[in-house]
Amino acid sequence: MALIGIARLAAQSELLEAKRTVQYFEIPARSILNRTKPGMPFQWTINPYRGCELGCKYCYARYTHEFMELDAYEFEDKIYAKAAAAHLLRQELARVGPKERIALGTATDPYQPAERRFGRTRAILEVFARERGRFLGITTKSDLVVRDVDLLKEIARRNVLCVHLTITTLNEKLARLIEPLAPGPGLRLRAVEKLSAAGIPVGVCPRPIMPGLTDGDRALDRLAKASRDAGAESFTGGALFLPEAAQKVFLPFLEKEFPNLAAQYREAFAKSIYLGREYELRLKERLRVIRDRYGLASGPVDYQPELWVEEQGELFPQPEAEGRVEWWSLPSSTTTCRRS
Repeated sequence: MALIGIARLAAQSELLEAKRTVQYFEIPARSILNRTKPGMPFQWTINPYRGCELGCKYCYARYTHEFMELDAYEFEDKIYAKAAAAHLLRQELARVGPKERIALGTATDPYQPAERRFGRTRAILEVFARERGRFLGITTKSDLVVRDVDLLKEIARRNVLCVHLTITTLNEKLARLIEPLAPGPGLRLRAVEKLSAAGIPVGVCPRPIMPGLTDGDRALDRLAKASRDAGAESFTGGALFLPEAAQKVFLPFLEKEFPNLAAQYREAFAKSIYLGREYELRLKERLRVIRDRYGLASGPVDYQPELWVEEQGELFPQPEAEGRVEWWSLPSSTTTCRRS
């Protein structure tokens, strides 16, 4: 059967480089900005790559490779760099309203190893560094984000910015099992420190939170304290959810590494890709208690970027309560932050 659409483009893509079992390709892209569904806390997403080399066992986005007639495991083995990403962004930003939120890195990590070779994320940030009045959130598990401190500082002067470091656990051994090629939690915390020291708004998120693996009160408390001590302004997370493509990888992984949990997970996700509402409500309350203990926010707030204040005056009227205006809370494997 002849391939069509994105599957055809993937099959015809030029091989850029191969490393071990990972292959890198360049793929044409009609658009770099993607409109989200109604009800999402941000209106646009940007993913410079298709596929993600970090290989997180729980990754919900594996289904996106199925559009290219690839299986769930190839999500981490075949990485597609989107062509002309910065050029497309410059053309498409006119579609974004003045108060609409843009999230960079919602399905694949913008600082995965491929970024060192192809620089698509940095090219995108160079565009935002010349913009003014945008609302941008960046989500990553990689300390490579620190490479771009110069651009991030300039973006934060002109736009409302928050960088979100996803840290699911402080346990280095567990992190290596569930996120094989992601930088360890220690490196991510040091990235939080460096971003905070540079004056860049930054938050930490233990997302997804996995029952029996990362959802213990003590573990979450230690992570929140470490995040606060590193300079994070927020701490929020959400329960694991497993679309079918993710189940194909995560459930066999549990059977191999955590067989005592495998049956419970199979039962929990037999009828839905989400954990039960009761568990999620309890988790939400537990996270609130932990945040309050360390003075961390549950979501970001608007702040007045330096150049907005200089050139446009007070764009954000301050509310009477604490002088803060909260503006989004990211889903899935993302984080949130605030600015006082």
